Amino acid sequence: MRAKPRKTALQAKQWQLYVLLTPFLLCFVLMTVLPVLSSIVLSLFHFDMVSLPRFAGLDNYIRMFLHDDIFPIVLKNTILLAILTGPAGFLLSFVLAWFINEFGRTARTLFSFLFYAPTLAGNAVYIWQIAFSSDSYGYVNSLLISLGFLTEPVAWLSSSTYIVPLVVMIQLWSGLGISFLSNLSGLQNVNPELYEAGAIDGVRNRWQELWYITLPGMQHMLLFSAVMQIASAFSISAIIQQLAGYPTVGYAADTIVSYLSDVGTVKYEMGYASALSVVLFLLMVGTRWIANRLIGKAGR
Repeated sequence: MRAKPRKTALQAKQWQLYVLLTPFLLCFVLMTVLPVLSSIVLSLFHFDMVSLPRFAGLDNYIRMFLHDDIFPIVLKNTILLAILTGPAGFLLSFVLAWFINEFGRTARTLFSFLFYAPTLAGNAVYIWQIAFSSDSYGYVNSLLISLGFLTEPVAWLSSSTYIVPLVVMIQLWSGLGISFLSNLSGLQNVNPELYEAGAIDGVRNRWQELWYITLPGMQHMLLFSAVMQIASAFSISAIIQQLAGYPTVGYAADTIVSYLSDVGTVKYEMGYASALSVVLFLLMVGTRWIANRLIGKAGR
């Protein structure tokens, strides 16, 4: 008879947790689940935001993969930028956090602020627009001409040769902060007693500590950092449009996000834009699954 009150109290506590979770779950369903489902459904229709949607089946996907000359270019650019900025940003943020974690509290706080400052400043692209201006007043052109490396200004932002490296550099600069802080937080929360136990069990150097203790101890933070980098890498668009406009020369740096924005908000082909968003969503889900498997293996 005494077990019933305990069970009832436990159930009451669970209901309290469900009540507290309800606002978040409602926001998640309304802001994430429903838009994803509506995009999947709308991708099967022709819809111009004026007339009623007309069922199209797989016509939008057939058009995308067989008849659209721009889609293969923006798909290649999206994957290329994701590879260059995603893993590179993730590794760079972890390595920097690993080194700075060894500093004292004052130095660690200072460096943390410096690395997070670009994120606080937002996409301060105008700084880079001035630096890489195509005339001789641009800082980079002026410096290289004064040093004798150039004889005339270079149109950095209008060249298909330079725009992708510039986007990668700026994306790494502006997107480093969140992953850096999450990795630093993960390093700070690894139990110090694990290192003492590891030394007793035969861990002899920092690399063994990193592989056998640090990475498993901060596995969840690594996964969070990877997810943030994946989302950031696959959503690169605003930086490109602010730097070089849309479209860039020969679509050299345009991504799926910038392309679907043009298709949906300029051409009002919402069905086709939804199909593009579904493909991007599947790319992100697949990449997230790969990152989860790799981090899971590293944490074992």
